[in-house]
Amino acid sequence: VLSYFLCFLPLHLELLCWLSHKVQTGGVCCICAGNTLHRAVEGAGTQQHKAKLTSIHLKATTPRIKCRKAKVNGKVTNMANRGPAYGLSREVQSKIDKKYDPELEGRLVEWIVAQCGPGVGRPEPDKTGFQKWLKDGCVLCELINSLHGANKPIKTIKTSSMAFKQMEQISMFLKAAESYGVIKTDMFQTVDLYESKDLAAVQRTLLALGSLAVTKDDGNYKGDPNWFPKKSQENKREFSEGQLNEGRNVIGLQMGTNRGASQAGMTGYGRPRQIINNP
Repeated sequence: VLSYFLCFLPLHLELLCWLSHKVQTGGVCCICAGNTLHRAVEGAGTQQHKAKLTSIHLKATTPRIKCRKAKVNGKVTNMANRGPAYGLSREVQSKIDKKYDPELEGRLVEWIVAQCGPGVGRPEPDKTGFQKWLKDGCVLCELINSLHGANKPIKTIKTSSMAFKQMEQISMFLKAAESYGVIKTDMFQTVDLYESKDLAAVQRTLLALGSLAVTKDDGNYKGDPNWFPKKSQENKREFSEGQLNEGRNVIGLQMGTNRGASQAGMTGYGRPRQIINNP
């Protein structure tokens, strides 16, 4: 809308200055604003306007790092600045947030602390604290390493404030969890945790991981086994050749049976019921 306004209506330097100010403070993505200002420079009438707009354009497009970390309404937001959700998007996000289980959160925290040791600390008792605790991927990597004994899948775990490093460690945990046996339908996506898109999916992944650890019973699980349900296991049976041959001569109950069938005491077919009214 702003691009349309700038291209087809008279140019207002005040509006462009305001746009540049919003970019400087992180309120507008600088790349999008830079493209808009570039079109405005090309469509400017006088050389004075072009010089003014060119300086604004340079100021707006220089701090491109602000596209990765922006400040909106006094809050610093990592990654792209999506802004608040409205309408259907907000309704969908609200339904996703309602799937989060605070009771399961407490159980997962107790297991992670018991599994990794008190060195991983404890989060604040709410959804935001749980997300911040796991966001950098360090706790998750420690958790998956503790389930492998001496043969640890993740060799190096480093604490970093850089976004791509934190997301890389989350991806390393997901890859190791899949190798451990967690199926893909139980896995969360990196943005589900890092951008707090779907923390209920994070809970489901950790629940599936705990269930696998309890089911394997290889000595690496620590904590109460009753925290997680055991997964169903194969119950393979062996039959002799004689038993298999005998089974072929039996009519399966799913197809019905004719044992005990008899017509004794039954009336003839088609005979009507006799109703006699004796006065």
